[in-house]
Amino acid sequence: MVVMVENHSLDQMRTQLPYTFGLAQEHGYATHYAALTHPSLPNYLAIAGGSTFGVTDDDPPVAHPVRGASVFGQALAHGRTATLYAEGMPFGCAREDGGERYGVRHNPWAYFADEQAACEQHDTTLAQLPADVASGDLPNAGMLVPDTCHDAHDCDASVADAWLRTELPLLMSGPDWRAGRLAVVVTADEDDHSQGNLVLTTVLHPSLHGVVVDTPLTHYSLTRLYDEVLGVAPLRAARRAPSMAQAFGLPVAGLR
Repeated sequence: MVVMVENHSLDQMRTQLPYTFGLAQEHGYATHYAALTHPSLPNYLAIAGGSTFGVTDDDPPVAHPVRGASVFGQALAHGRTATLYAEGMPFGCAREDGGERYGVRHNPWAYFADEQAACEQHDTTLAQLPADVASGDLPNAGMLVPDTCHDAHDCDASVADAWLRTELPLLMSGPDWRAGRLAVVVTADEDDHSQGNLVLTTVLHPSLHGVVVDTPLTHYSLTRLYDEVLGVAPLRAARRAPSMAQAFGLPVAGLR
């Protein structure tokens, strides 16, 4: 499960998200993890698809219909599960801004035109998350996208940290976490141009205790982690990206 925040650098996240950084220190975090570009959308596409697909703006899916597979589509094609939970989204796989502070640029699955039917079925609102946690049905490839206040884009980082203080314990309260099947990655799409696009990336798993990773990693490493968990070939540029699983010593064979 990848949980996204917005537009804060490594150092800003260390100091302005104290709850989240406390979990990072308890479990594990990377000190040289870099986003790929600015603005938001190409970074989200890179995580979900292993490429920025030449996108350089935050325009909606009608302007950027992406062809080919995402990690979510890969999961479904190989008999696994995928869900993207988007807070504030008015209905599944919404392709325009709206609802309650929903920004489609933060919902990468909505851009993969070849997976439209799957997106409409499995790209859902945050209301579905508690039931999936409680039942042990969290997806093999998951993403949790806050609204544009709770992700620290429109509101202070302290607001995002308070939101994560609610959502992360929820994720870690269910049978998937207790059985060691769930790893949670918290990262930012990009920094605010203050630190060379370095962002704090935290990896939470019951097996990790105080791990600090200095290996240079990027969003393509996160794409590769999705695919390593799924047991499928890494998408596009993720094939050449350093392995997050190897860097953190994360037991992907035991994950969903």
